[in-house]
Amino acid sequence: MKRRTVVFFLVLLINSVLMAQFLGENDIISVKKDSEVIQAVMDMNLDVLFQKDDLIFIVAGVQDLIKLNDAGIDYSIENANFIKLNERDAYSQGGINGVYHSYLELEQDLYQLESLYPHLAKVEIIGTSHESRYIYAVKISDNVYQDENEATVIFLGCHHAREWISVEVPYLIAKHLLDNYESDPEIKDLVNQSEIWFIPLVNPDGLVYSIYFYRYWRKNRRHNEDGSYGVDLNRNYGYQWGYDNIGSSPNPSSNVYRGPDPFSEPETQAVRDFMLGKDFQALVSYHNYSQIIIYPWGYKAEPSALDDLLHDMAEQMSEKIEQVNGTFYNFGRAGDSLYLTNGDTTDW
Repeated sequence: MKRRTVVFFLVLLINSVLMAQFLGENDIISVKKDSEVIQAVMDMNLDVLFQKDDLIFIVAGVQDLIKLNDAGIDYSIENANFIKLNERDAYSQGGINGVYHSYLELEQDLYQLESLYPHLAKVEIIGTSHESRYIYAVKISDNVYQDENEATVIFLGCHHAREWISVEVPYLIAKHLLDNYESDPEIKDLVNQSEIWFIPLVNPDGLVYSIYFYRYWRKNRRHNEDGSYGVDLNRNYGYQWGYDNIGSSPNPSSNVYRGPDPFSEPETQAVRDFMLGKDFQALVSYHNYSQIIIYPWGYKAEPSALDDLLHDMAEQMSEKIEQVNGTFYNFGRAGDSLYLTNGDTTDW
């Protein structure tokens, strides 16, 4: 018992020290959410964590704080609250990352799904990351080892390392389909008439880094020429890559750094090469920022040729979500409803 107590205390201490080191260079701040502040945050390319009620929470360095002061934007330092949150998370039940999957736990659970449902689920390795971790895809279909002339859809998760729940959602959808295939006629019909693919973890290196070293890490783990690390994988896809410096950044130290070239990263290359080999009709990419369903275009605040269809689909999705527990998800074009992004997955 004493040994367990000491080990647990050391883990807690290490987490606190790492957070303290991080906060020595950056602060977590909150600003009031209004249209002028949102525009200023976009223009400054600040690293937004999430919105809650009428506040926006941001990771800000010294230069960011100077910019906010110069712009006359009031902010509050939230470091103490986040240190308490980090310490509380050390008590989470489950594996190394509490109730959320680590890379190795996800790997194990995906193969377990394949083992439990060999006639419905198949795991494939579609590529490797900078640090040689596998990127996994899971197919669910009634004839899982055949390529049939059926509707083909894909669900992606965790382009951004710190968005842990974006791993869980596609994984749990896959598990729900398999667990309920025999008992739910609607699910059986869906699986029998389509080929459903899941890539729950696009950014395995970033996820590992965010668990062990820096909770709010966003990018992958490319070692950039200037000595910084990381490319924002959701700014590295080829369509309208680098369209402007608002929807992505050419600065390697930025959290929305788009990389040196389109598809420069092994992670986005893996997704690209996998998807180009199949005829996908629909894609959903999960993130955990706000409660919103967004669709193209992201690189500009204008409609795509499929705007009416995408609007209707998003509206129906929002209605179905609200029917579950009353939670309302807003919806709209990414460039209008959230902020501009170029080189992102759904535009591509």
